[in-house]
Amino acid sequence: MLAASTYPQDYIDDCRAAVAAQLETYDTLAATADEGALAAFAPRFFAHMTLALDAYFMHRQRGKEGKDGNAMNEVRLLCAAIMEHGAVLQADKQIKLKPETSVLGLAAGDVIVLDRDGFGRLADAYFDAIAAAFT
Repeated sequence: MLAASTYPQDYIDDCRAAVAAQLETYDTLAATADEGALAAFAPRFFAHMTLALDAYFMHRQRGKEGKDGNAMNEVRLLCAAIMEHGAVLQADKQIKLKPETSVLGLAAGDVIVLDRDGFGRLADAYFDAIAAAFT
């Protein structure tokens, strides 16, 4: 597959709606779930939801994504850490991710433990960045 330089707004909206539906389902389950079970489940669930965010747009042109530490860069680095580094965020020589300006505020060496709020903010910022760069 060739790298994508654009995505239709309808596709981005559909992906955003799919994530919103997953979050609504999570919220429904969380309202009745055992706290201990939910505490064990949530970080794994949201780690995989982060992988899903990236997968929706995995063929995006890196040049259009930039390297300034934006939400697209953050998702890329989070996914690499989740898949390849035991969920420990790694520094990247090309991407300038700064904790103080990132969505989650994580620095290289931090263990990635996502919760509902953090993932929701990350997803919103990611879809906004994708729409701005690729429509």
